[in-house]
Amino acid sequence: MTKERNTASPDPGQAARDLVSQADTGAREPGGVQGKVLLGTALAWSLFQIWYASPLPFYFEFGVFNTSQARSVHLAFAIFLAFTAFPALKRSPHDHIPIQDWILALTGAFCAAYLYLFYAELAQRPGAPLLQDVVVACIGLVVLLEACRRALGPPLAIIAIVLLCYTYFGPYMPAVIAHKGASLNQLSDHMWLSTEGVYGVALGVSTDFVFLFVLFAALLEQAGAGNYFIKVAFSLLGHLRGGPAKAAVVASGMTGLVSGSSIANVVTTGTFTIPLMKRVGFTAEKAGAIEVASSTNGQLTPPIMGAAAFLMVEYVGVPYIEVIKHAFLPAIISYIALVYIVHLEAVKADMQGLPRAVNTTLAQKLFTFVSVILGLILLSAGIYYGIGWTKAVFGTAATWLVGCCMLLVYIGLLWYAARYPELAPDDPESEEVHLPEPGPTIKSGLYFLLPVAVLVWCLTVERFSPGLSAFWASMFMIFIVITQRPALALFRSKGDLATATLQGFKDLLHGLISGGRNMVGIGVATAAAGIVVGTVTLTGIGLVMTEFIDLISGGLLLPALLFTAAICLILGMGLPTTANYIVVSTLMAPVLVSIAGDSGLVLPLIAVHLFVFYFGILADDTPPVGLAAYAAAAISRGDPIRTGIQGFTYDIRTAVLPFMFIFNTQLLMIGIDHWWELLLTIVSAVVAILLFAAATQGYFLVRSRIWETLLLLLVSFTLFRPGYWIDQLYPPLKLVEGASVLEIAEGMPDGGSIRLMFEGESLEGNQVATSVELPLGPKASGSERLESAGLELREQEGRILVDNVIWNSPAQLAKIDFDWEIKAIELPLEQPAKYWMYLPALLLLGVIVMLQRRRKGALSGMSV
Repeated sequence: MTKERNTASPDPGQAARDLVSQADTGAREPGGVQGKVLLGTALAWSLFQIWYASPLPFYFEFGVFNTSQARSVHLAFAIFLAFTAFPALKRSPHDHIPIQDWILALTGAFCAAYLYLFYAELAQRPGAPLLQDVVVACIGLVVLLEACRRALGPPLAIIAIVLLCYTYFGPYMPAVIAHKGASLNQLSDHMWLSTEGVYGVALGVSTDFVFLFVLFAALLEQAGAGNYFIKVAFSLLGHLRGGPAKAAVVASGMTGLVSGSSIANVVTTGTFTIPLMKRVGFTAEKAGAIEVASSTNGQLTPPIMGAAAFLMVEYVGVPYIEVIKHAFLPAIISYIALVYIVHLEAVKADMQGLPRAVNTTLAQKLFTFVSVILGLILLSAGIYYGIGWTKAVFGTAATWLVGCCMLLVYIGLLWYAARYPELAPDDPESEEVHLPEPGPTIKSGLYFLLPVAVLVWCLTVERFSPGLSAFWASMFMIFIVITQRPALALFRSKGDLATATLQGFKDLLHGLISGGRNMVGIGVATAAAGIVVGTVTLTGIGLVMTEFIDLISGGLLLPALLFTAAICLILGMGLPTTANYIVVSTLMAPVLVSIAGDSGLVLPLIAVHLFVFYFGILADDTPPVGLAAYAAAAISRGDPIRTGIQGFTYDIRTAVLPFMFIFNTQLLMIGIDHWWELLLTIVSAVVAILLFAAATQGYFLVRSRIWETLLLLLVSFTLFRPGYWIDQLYPPLKLVEGASVLEIAEGMPDGGSIRLMFEGESLEGNQVATSVELPLGPKASGSERLESAGLELREQEGRILVDNVIWNSPAQLAKIDFDWEIKAIELPLEQPAKYWMYLPALLLLGVIVMLQRRRKGALSGMSV
């Protein structure tokens, strides 16, 4: 069978590119007028989004769109392109657009633009739709679901249809999930004519932020940055054991920083790296699985995170810089572990690296390493403090000054790059593969880092909105795409300047069109996912989900986490990054917060959202639907199911991280007070994930025995969560009778908090027992401090009961109800520092290392 497949597909990369076009940009490529309309629409969409994000509409007082109007136009473009670019069925024509697709495209675009076209009229009748409004809404919902099916496959469309039926037929549902239902008028108004459903937060994030980041990535790829990142990674790591696989991990990480698609990431880097991995000894399935694991992890890596980072800002209610900070450490240690897994695979198979282009001495390597590190530190410090100084001295003119400096740096780097040959893509299938020399390879494209630096600077230092940051980065990227070819031709004194300039504008055109086409799936996905959000707000299904998972898990947090992880994997199958985060966070995140509260554990909301996000992303390589695995298998000519299974085994290290940071939030850089705590957290987390990877691979210094694997897992767990063992030895809390709550509240430190155990009856008649931590505010009497937290108490027959819960207070947000009894106060006890548990863990690790080194020496002696 393998030979037949090889014969039928002489170009494995083409099969993968076909898959990514079907999944991301649409498989239809019509010619003639139809093709021009399709490309022109994608171009117009990109230009509209640039105009909307820019400050120009306010300068010219023309073309100003409010949020709702912009979302309407955004969705109109997405639906139109979904029907013109994506065939209805596999057997539907790919070389032209049938008349029925034109009708659906125009109808869908009109229904989507209805909110913009009749904005003033709709604003005068909120909540009271006319028959015309209801008809348009119903047609729009049906057309949107079909567009979603074409662009993304059936999973999200089926979920949306089920939830729409649930919303409408609520009274006829089984008693356990029944609700009062919604009329057709209510349903259509809520889902299509308001900002609670289709035109909600998710589509708003797609309109305001996501499009520009996707456009930025498309321009970066069009300029040649993707090939540059691959070549740099290959030149630096190709000489190591399993070098091409390590290069695949690093290259996928670099492209994944700005990419919004795991599948596109697989094809971008995998077309080059997968054949090379096979050549150095990896099987087809392992080569594909390494690329899949690398590419899916790119969606977990800040600053973009497959565009989910911007949704987290809206859903969690924290600044963007906080999302980046919390997501950084888990993503980085996950990549470090994947590089280590690749190394272990190479060692087990006794693979060798490719010969270096230039051999260097150890002293040269150390000098280069130190020079790069010092250079980055000095450059970062110079930019940070230098630009800060210019702001203080020059005020608003500092922006123009910095812009001019950036232009000079760009010209200087182009002049520097022109001294080195252009990086042409290699043919990985050729008989001879030469490892590029690191120095010239890195220097030939340093200017590609400038727009990324602008993006990160605007996001993290200037604290611009993500949309405005992406706008300025994209503008710089547009300038680079236009000017790099003629500038390089001028500096090299080679090639026609006019031809190079024309090619630059062609590259820009292709980049703008690619950005529009790449956004079709995300646009309709965020709109369809709005139906999920609308159903939750209209029906209260979130409470039903909480009760269901609470029943299944027995009210215990760990089983609830396992069950939630499984549901996230199922819901995430076949969905793009942005859509699967919307679905899983809307349905599952509130469930975990509620169950954790019932278990007495106060979880940061960002930890819960990252938990469901991680498992939603892992669906990309989970059989049987993992599309990234199918893309990798198309290149490797391996079996897609086996590729997906192997990829998931590599991703076990990623799957364990969410469980660790739920119980040890220091991994998210939460609750770290000193620099040494941060250092300890980073070092222990890196060592722990490496040991976990070694345990799951069954190989450390030599092939591990079963008991050694179990001990490695124990050491890894202890390094990840040292507080668990301390809690077993020294109880963290003591319980005090609830009657003394006023005295204890009064004695708490200024700005402190108090943990209370409540028992009572919910509005549904269920008995509730939960622990809640409430802030107490400044020093005052006990009753005043509890009132500042939202509680008014009364004493009745020696029991302390809740007499009133103040609206919108911490107590009300914690869902405390009237007449609940305070059973006890949980007071923290003195405990030894949890870091002491590192000592026995490291001693145990030392024993394992000693035994394996002894065995390794014995095996070496036998081989000699």
